[in-house]
Amino acid sequence: MPMWGGRLRAGRADEGGARPYERLLRSRTGRGAAALCAGALPALAFPAPSLWWMAYVALVPWLLLIRSAETGHRAAVDGWLGGMGFMLAVHHWLMPSLHVFIVVLAALLGLLWAPWGLLVARLLGGSPSVRRSVAAVAVVPSGWLMIELVRSWEGLGGPWGLLGASQWDVAPALRVASVGGVWLVSLGVVAVNTAVALLLAVPAARTAATACLVTGAVGVGATAIWAPRPEAAGTTRIAVVQPGVVEGPGSIDRRFARGEELTRALAGQDVDLVVWGESSVGVDLSRSRATADRVAALSRLVGADVLVNMDARRADGPDRIGIFKSAVLVGPDGPTGDRYDKMRLVPFGEYVPARALLGWATSVGKAAGEDRLRGSGPVVMDLPDGLRVGPLVCFESAFPDMSRQLTKDGAQLLVAQSSTSTFQHSWAPAQHASLGALRAAEAGRPMVHATLTGVSAVHGPLGERVGAPLGTDASEAAVYDVPLAQGTTLYVRLGAWPVYGALAVLAVFLGTVGLRSFRTPAPTRPVPPARTAGGSPERPGR
Repeated sequence: MPMWGGRLRAGRADEGGARPYERLLRSRTGRGAAALCAGALPALAFPAPSLWWMAYVALVPWLLLIRSAETGHRAAVDGWLGGMGFMLAVHHWLMPSLHVFIVVLAALLGLLWAPWGLLVARLLGGSPSVRRSVAAVAVVPSGWLMIELVRSWEGLGGPWGLLGASQWDVAPALRVASVGGVWLVSLGVVAVNTAVALLLAVPAARTAATACLVTGAVGVGATAIWAPRPEAAGTTRIAVVQPGVVEGPGSIDRRFARGEELTRALAGQDVDLVVWGESSVGVDLSRSRATADRVAALSRLVGADVLVNMDARRADGPDRIGIFKSAVLVGPDGPTGDRYDKMRLVPFGEYVPARALLGWATSVGKAAGEDRLRGSGPVVMDLPDGLRVGPLVCFESAFPDMSRQLTKDGAQLLVAQSSTSTFQHSWAPAQHASLGALRAAEAGRPMVHATLTGVSAVHGPLGERVGAPLGTDASEAAVYDVPLAQGTTLYVRLGAWPVYGALAVLAVFLGTVGLRSFRTPAPTRPVPPARTAGGSPERPGR
């Protein structure tokens, strides 16, 4: 059996027995195209297609392709190209902003899957034993999780498109997220794919693969029943103001005016908080008294504080002068002093990593011409009625650790202010809004996702939908009766423990492989028998 998983079994092409797809996979170009397409397939499980069930089988073609690799190099290339396809498909809506640069980024990030390709070929290749098959169901998902962990770093684009996030609308998966975050959901999804690949390709492992699937289903069921649930703690009325698409000259002022108009319509509706989207205010309220007074007048009219979002140049000390994205709470008397400055910025959208090296990206796309400045830490805001609000800005809602920290700091309501107007007619708005369900389920706290142009949505403390979302064609204000909760989920208590578990699994596996390699003696080259001058090799003198 070859080390990396065995050769294609259909025979040589010149023997006339190879089927068309087998000839295709023997072609370097054809196999590369197949890897790109197989890697892209899981994107259909995310919004907007939202074919969530596909997530549990979408990796199978990719796994089977890697399994057929003849060499370790080929397996690594299959992993790399599949990863590139996945990144392009999940982030294709960035093309208008980054143009060809997105291909470069996808190719670089796709390299994270090259070691995973080696891992898959080692475990699934050839005719794996029952023991190796069971190990594959644990080790292959653990390897995938390491990729998600690395690419979740803000500088590499952040945790957008984590495989577990495709299950945002599946109640059992949200219960699993409350125990181990999106990390545990991703592990489960990849484990199912691995078991299905074994069922299809390895007859001797079908019993073991079936047992793994049954065990996983029982585990999910037990989690759904017995995992701690948040306890109901009343409701709060939250208004979301979505002005809609406002473009052209003077768009900032006209958008603000539309937000005022929609907010005035909330008078008499007994709301506890009004939330505007990201960049809803284009000036620094501390320097523009007239604008601050206009928002304060709205607060007095509706009888609730207004959470706006400033995208403006500000001085935050003698050495910190620049553009901040800031959530600012405004009450009847003006800004209350509660302000949160965005900490994690969008690469290329709000800053250019290593600008001295990559600054040319501004000439081929819509990369930031000036780097925004970062906030120094999370902030929990206190409303007059005692409700504690934890704000996030834009793609910070993709980071599980940020909403977890706000919950640990006492937030009773999570609020994400966003603007996806640049990607209005793509999958991005729906993908972004769906993240609120995961963050709510992980934290056991409701989450309000308010945008300028949609999709705005609200989710309860179990990740369930609250009311109807505001789509990308809406320009309106909506009021939601949001259920509050108390208590602590296991994810908030324990953090990203599935990541550490995956690290342990990989360490044990790699240690076992290394130990076996150390114990197995290296093959010795055969030594030809000595010949004598007068006889046969082994019987001199004859």
